[in-house]
Amino acid sequence: MALPRPERLVWDLDWNLLRTFVVIAEVKSITRAAERLNLKQPSVSNALRRLEDRVGRRLVERDATRFELTEVGRLIYEQGIEVFGAISQLPLLMRGVSDDVTGHVMIATASHVVSPLFDRALSQFHSNYPRASITISVAPSAEVTKLVRERRASFGICLVSQRDPAVEYQMVYREFFGFFCGPEHRFHGRAGLTLADLRGEPSVSFQTDHISDALRPVALLRSEARLNADVVGVSSSLEEVRRMIVAGLGIGPLPLHVARRDVADGTLWRLPPYDAPPAIDIFLLVNPEKAMNRAEKALLSGLQTLISETPLEERIYDG
Repeated sequence: MALPRPERLVWDLDWNLLRTFVVIAEVKSITRAAERLNLKQPSVSNALRRLEDRVGRRLVERDATRFELTEVGRLIYEQGIEVFGAISQLPLLMRGVSDDVTGHVMIATASHVVSPLFDRALSQFHSNYPRASITISVAPSAEVTKLVRERRASFGICLVSQRDPAVEYQMVYREFFGFFCGPEHRFHGRAGLTLADLRGEPSVSFQTDHISDALRPVALLRSEARLNADVVGVSSSLEEVRRMIVAGLGIGPLPLHVARRDVADGTLWRLPPYDAPPAIDIFLLVNPEKAMNRAEKALLSGLQTLISETPLEERIYDG
């Protein structure tokens, strides 16, 4: 393949080819890419071949059992994400151009972000800028990080297992997890239980409840309690984990401050350990390379100010 002159590539490149390649790289399959793009498979294969011809390099190594991006393929995928991240911001930026602060703010959060600090930031923002609008999308923490990195979210709030060098982090609050059971469970209402009583119990949990993931402290406690290794149900949503606990599928972990009302109402019952529950920090994620409209800047600045002005001890929610 002949290498194109660098100054000609930007003018000669069909940007649809780049869009198609980004999808191919994300789903790691020509067939699945065709399904996502609503195109026929030969059209997607042809688009990949045309892009490879245009850049003069192979972008994908594939056979019946393997699909891998080449080094150049990974580079073009990363730059493609940057391009489409920038383009996706244009409507938001244009909506923010007026005398008033209007514009739209896209927030990505994990499902169990329950914080008076965040609520207060939203309330103050709406009071100050009533013409601005907000979308809050709930997703697993890894997806929140991805949305922030790719500049498809104004900012994110979630758990963090591994830090992304393209993202800046600020701790919002610290929460503590405990085990709970539902009203029909035989442990409900029983005092004096110990961690040993939980041995072999069926359980439900979050998808990130793994030794190598964001809920590592909870996973370690699960191992210490020797719960049944076969988890009955998992979800990335706090509401659904709570639903499974209440429905009696098994015991499960929830943030103490989130479960407090259910415990008071008798819907949930706190189980051991009662001392030194596992702590999880929740972070604000920001991509410093994202161009923000005025609404995004205003809400982010207000939240960051509240975090900075609130002492750490007031941002520790022990339930």
